[in-house]
Amino acid sequence: MKFVEMTGHTLERLLQEDDSLDLDLKAAGVREHSVVRVNEQGDIELRRPEGWDVIGGLLGDFRPRIRRFTGMEWA
Repeated sequence: MKFVEMTGHTLERLLQEDDSLDLDLKAAGVREHSVVRVNEQGDIELRRPEGWDVIGGLLGDFRPRIRRFTGMEWA
């Protein structure tokens, strides 16, 4: 499976443009310097000490926003 990795700060900025998603990042454990990743289906995963944890998902046309905010492609 391919992912784009980013910081919690970048994910927060990306989500500010998406009014359709009600995801409380702080309650999920995401902090400014957390490592998160998004797969091609829009699933958001948070890196925890013991592994990756799915914390939510993106809806709609999120790919252009991810490219714009991160400058990265799925790898």
